[in-house]
Amino acid sequence: MSNEQNKVNEEELQQQETVEQEVEAVGTEGDVDWNAEEGIFPEGDLVDEGQVAMLEAALLASEAKVKEQQDSVLRAKAEVENMRRRSEQEVDKARKYALNKFAEGLLPVIDNLERAIQAADTESEAVKPLLEGVELTHKTFVDTVAKFGLKEINPEGEVFNPEYHQAMSIQESPDHETNTVMFVMQKGYELNGRVVRPAMVMVAK
Repeated sequence: MSNEQNKVNEEELQQQETVEQEVEAVGTEGDVDWNAEEGIFPEGDLVDEGQVAMLEAALLASEAKVKEQQDSVLRAKAEVENMRRRSEQEVDKARKYALNKFAEGLLPVIDNLERAIQAADTESEAVKPLLEGVELTHKTFVDTVAKFGLKEINPEGEVFNPEYHQAMSIQESPDHETNTVMFVMQKGYELNGRVVRPAMVMVAK
């Protein structure tokens, strides 16, 4: 075989390879375009619009359920917090006012000690030692109950307050302003801010 024939054969082979490459490239591009038009994923799965809609609906339902569960958790947390606060308030209230009945029972004792002091003859030498003992007992008694929150209400000269005072009579008085407590007939007492017994008073008008 001559050199010219070899050269011709090589050119024909090159042309044939070029044609085959162009055909292969065209075929590949056609497949991609066709797949896109037919709705085929690169993996070859067909797109089903119904399945997509079902998946979107399921996603929305899941999101709604998650939000509902979050709201339920928040409500439960708020209820627990409210229960805790109410329990603390009830315990605090029980602690403050557990002595209410006991304090009411002690008031007549304090009243009697004060009456004994007021009725004593302070000029008598024989009575003075007894009077000092009663006064000391009264002071100790009052100081002790004050440590537990029991305080007296003695509003003489103050403005009448129906929450703490009980008006037994109303009298005209040029020396007092209207609605002022002129005289305290019986002291009142409060326990940690709650009235155990209102003060019995005479009010000016």
